[in-house]
Amino acid sequence: MPKFKASLKPGVERFPCGQCGAILKYAPGTGHQACEYCGFENHIEPSAAPIQEYDLQQALRQLAQPQAETVKAQIHCDECGAGFQFDSHIHAGECPFCGTPIVTTTAQAKPIQPKSLLPFAIGEAEAKQQFQRWIAKLWFAPNVVKKYAHSDTKLTGVYLPYWTFDSDTETDYVGERGDVYYVTVPVQVVRNNRTVTVMRRVPKIRWTPVSGRVRRFFDDVLVGASKSLPRKILDALQPWDLYNLMSYDEKYLSGFRSEYYQVELDEGFDAAKQIMDSVIYRDIARNIGGDHQRIHQARTRHDKTTYKHCLLPVWSAAFRYRDKFYRFVINGRTGKVQGERPYSWWKIGFAVLAALLTAAGIYYYLDASGMLQNIQQSVYYVAPYHQQW
Repeated sequence: MPKFKASLKPGVERFPCGQCGAILKYAPGTGHQACEYCGFENHIEPSAAPIQEYDLQQALRQLAQPQAETVKAQIHCDECGAGFQFDSHIHAGECPFCGTPIVTTTAQAKPIQPKSLLPFAIGEAEAKQQFQRWIAKLWFAPNVVKKYAHSDTKLTGVYLPYWTFDSDTETDYVGERGDVYYVTVPVQVVRNNRTVTVMRRVPKIRWTPVSGRVRRFFDDVLVGASKSLPRKILDALQPWDLYNLMSYDEKYLSGFRSEYYQVELDEGFDAAKQIMDSVIYRDIARNIGGDHQRIHQARTRHDKTTYKHCLLPVWSAAFRYRDKFYRFVINGRTGKVQGERPYSWWKIGFAVLAALLTAAGIYYYLDASGMLQNIQQSVYYVAPYHQQW
């Protein structure tokens, strides 16, 4: 179980180059920090310690106790001597005056500290290529957006906070099983401009009350703990290779921004339960069987629930279009792109007009050639039959 602690004075980590003294930055996709001036490399020794899971209920009980009030102290940059503060949700970034990479400890502002992370696997250049391919495939995007994708805009590398949850679940349910059967009934139809009666097989559903129990173990249900981006964007960045999580090491953060969690642990578990519930309901439906299912009640018990707090890497940027900002992010491991986008209503309007003109042209051709009348004569309409249950 990690210690919950707070500090009034932030610890600041710096990683000077062994040759020229410049601050080293982590090189994505490698196991070392690199100096951008002299090329010196500092190997990051990976930890052999296993990634641990922590008891959720124990953590929630500790968090419910009064916590020492924290004060976000000023950060001092040793390179230029400036004093400043990061935004309230940031604990790693650059000095705003000289650009020196700075990493502060997370204990100063949050009681739960990250214990694992996935380092960046792709660099800024590759991330930008992925974004350009993504934007090129967007239908009806304004031309100015595609120009932006090929501009010399800088991407920002950010480690975002996430929660993962494991839980052993058992769910009792009450519902109904629906089995389809058929009856033969008379149906009025129109054939050759005449109304005739034919016999048709019509489906009906026989409902049977059911109850039962399903069990499922959930492993690493992932919940974004940042509020900087919409949850739908964070969720869409999956999958993540969580089996490659490494022990938290601040050396991987040098040269990148990193956020504190803004979604608290209990909020994260509430979101995780919603994800689990959708899977559990599918399990219940399969367990009920039949052709249709109704679930009237489901009660789930969670046992041996654990959590992890980890950091995952993304490249991010935003562009402005007609007084509105649009954000996009790239998975720093896989290159998968997700984001917000504007639409060109001129392009949509021209597409709709072209479709209408094409449809009108096809109709005129069929009518002029006599094919339309032949099609109408060969089609008959069956009156719908409804059975209320």
